[in-house]
Amino acid sequence: MTPALIDDTTLYAVLAPFAAAVVAPVLTRWFKHNAAWPLAIVPGLIFLHFTGFIGPVSHGETFVAAKAWAPSYGVNFSVYVDGLSTLFALLISGIGTFIILYAGGYLKGHPQQGRFFSFLFLFMGSMLGLVLGNNLISLFIFWELTSITSFLLIGFDNLRAASRRAALQALVVTGGGGLALLAGFILIISATGEIEMSVLLGSPDIIKDTGLYLPIFLLVLGGAFTKSAQFPFHFWLPNAMEAPTPVSAYLHSATMVKAGVYLLMRMHPLLGETALWTTVLPLFGGVTLIVGTLLAVRQTDLKLMLAYTTVASLGLLVMLVGTSHEKALEGAVLYLLAHSLFKGCLFMVAGTIDHEAGTRDITRLGGLRSAMPITFAAACLASLSMAGLPPFIGFVAKEVLYYGTWGWLELGLAVTVTAVIGNALMLVIAAAVAIKPFFGPKVETPKHAHEGPVLLFAGPVFLSVTGLGLALIAHTTGELFVGPTLSSLVGEFKQIDLHLWPTKINAPLILSLITIGLGVALFTQLDRLRSLVGAVLAAIGWGPDKGFDQFVCGIVGFSGWLTRKLQNGKMQTYMMLIFIFTAVAVLLPGFMTGSLPAWPKLPDYRFYEWGILFIAVLGLIAVLIAKTRLTAIVSLGIQGFAVALIFMMFGAPDLSFTQFMVETLSVVILALVMTRLNLSPSDHRPAPAAFLTGVVAVAVGLGLTLTLLAITQQPFDSRLSDFFAQYSRAIAHGRNIVNVIIVDFRGFDTLGEIAVVVLTGLCVLALIRVRTKPDKDGGMSDPGPSQPQKVEAS
Repeated sequence: MTPALIDDTTLYAVLAPFAAAVVAPVLTRWFKHNAAWPLAIVPGLIFLHFTGFIGPVSHGETFVAAKAWAPSYGVNFSVYVDGLSTLFALLISGIGTFIILYAGGYLKGHPQQGRFFSFLFLFMGSMLGLVLGNNLISLFIFWELTSITSFLLIGFDNLRAASRRAALQALVVTGGGGLALLAGFILIISATGEIEMSVLLGSPDIIKDTGLYLPIFLLVLGGAFTKSAQFPFHFWLPNAMEAPTPVSAYLHSATMVKAGVYLLMRMHPLLGETALWTTVLPLFGGVTLIVGTLLAVRQTDLKLMLAYTTVASLGLLVMLVGTSHEKALEGAVLYLLAHSLFKGCLFMVAGTIDHEAGTRDITRLGGLRSAMPITFAAACLASLSMAGLPPFIGFVAKEVLYYGTWGWLELGLAVTVTAVIGNALMLVIAAAVAIKPFFGPKVETPKHAHEGPVLLFAGPVFLSVTGLGLALIAHTTGELFVGPTLSSLVGEFKQIDLHLWPTKINAPLILSLITIGLGVALFTQLDRLRSLVGAVLAAIGWGPDKGFDQFVCGIVGFSGWLTRKLQNGKMQTYMMLIFIFTAVAVLLPGFMTGSLPAWPKLPDYRFYEWGILFIAVLGLIAVLIAKTRLTAIVSLGIQGFAVALIFMMFGAPDLSFTQFMVETLSVVILALVMTRLNLSPSDHRPAPAAFLTGVVAVAVGLGLTLTLLAITQQPFDSRLSDFFAQYSRAIAHGRNIVNVIIVDFRGFDTLGEIAVVVLTGLCVLALIRVRTKPDKDGGMSDPGPSQPQKVEAS
């Protein structure tokens, strides 16, 4: 179905958080932490705006809106609204509303709370632009903005080394993936000629029919895997828990880390359902699921436990998307929705416990249910959904995903077993989060525990109750949210029928019972399991997190070594490197593409033309055999005079005059400089060094010659010449076209060239006149113009 064109209101909805970021510090200065209430209106209104699309997209309609951004490059600020983007926009704005409120209570009294609000809104706008992006280039820009704004949020407490390291690590990993994604998008544009996602989705096989499917697939996966913390890039996400809890609840559970999953879902119609897709994604997703849950079991910090299960959940989503099985994709959509709700809630619960009790360590918590009854209730509801128990949306998602994996013919059994083990371990963590802090005897905590203010518990209560409500109206949830999103993933309109309770005993129900039983059994052995995982990790002694540090140290060390080798203070080394890379730049493309120009026939020169050529060759020989730099510089002037004579013979006396003046001035200035220096020629360079210099010189000369030949052998395009001939007199009132170009059409350029020449002259004058020697007191003094400086020639 062709997308319908809508007005610019949706574009303004994407830009609204950026406007809120500007006013947030001002409102915080006026209202302190209570500024969260008016600021929360912005994402609330955005949420209401996107609720207007729920009905149309549930019937298969799609929409686009666009404004020209860089039209000469085909880049528009455009949005594409379908089931997938609508679901993400609702999650971003809806959860974002309560995150703003939560941040108001959590950072109450913080001197930089206004800056924190600003960063949150910048991220919110970036994430909205990403999930709604229709133009590939603008989508990438918002993709990178999420990395930059998350860097600011993770490193918000910049006085702590751990925060700075976590922020830098997240930026390096996700930024590297972003560069891979940019390369993938460029390949897509190059291979298909299309830049709009809506156009690409209209021809699902357009990328598969090109010969660039494999590199595009790998590059897109590089962006998605780094952003969504897939193994072995999973380490940055738990480290990002150094950020304040509102960041963890928003970026690292409900929004940013799902950007990679969103990208895979968006690209599924274009890249999915291939052998490569259905092999790589389930493999990496399954490994990430198991690794994430095992590492979560080892933790005792509430945020780290939730962070590692977020890694595991992202792995589960990638694994489900990788199957390309319709029912598994339906389960992925449901689980994405459920996870955003229960994990956002539980992160806020963890932050509230830390804020009110003074610790997040479950071994130092207990008996908080009476002191924090509202937080306890929200934690129980969210944990039940995370555990996949009825009657919560997490249970419905687990039933559907088991139905999908069990029915997948290729690797269904392996994927199902992986999902059961992973979900059982997540039940263990869910039980630990709900039971350990709130049940048992009252434990003395660093702070006197009590219920937090409404700003802290409003979000957890709403998200946990929503997880229950969506399950109770499962049929409506399927019609309004899951069906439209599934339609976006499979590329055709789908209607689904969800039910909370199983209608019969089937494989998914049995698998759910196995998951619950296994999870309860493992929870009773949680301490032993934690010790076992810790012992295994200690025996291994290495991991990607340590590998990242080693990689960074290696890069720094290599950079230092390379700098010492290249930046050694020797002009000869610098010039040699410049000319080597110049030779490579002008020669390599021609040899690689086989587009070297044909060598022209030698023209019939007149006797005086041969004379000028003889003068140029004579000057070249004089430069080569010169014993001193001064002789070489004077001999080099012969080349410039030969060029001036060529200009004169071919009807450009003004250029010839300019060349004579410039060449004469250059030789005179350089000669004066050399006479001020006592140049003692050293021994001749070794034969290998002289040979290398000669090879590089010949390569540069050959490359420039071939480049000029290639240019001159192209058909002459006279449009620019005709323009100047036509308008020099009419516009600039000058008959000398060259003068008009220099003075009028390129007036600012000429002024810049004059400024460069003047500055160069001043620098040369300074180098000649300013010289120092030690004085009697150990300082430096000017020896005077009569004492030349001795410089060893090399």
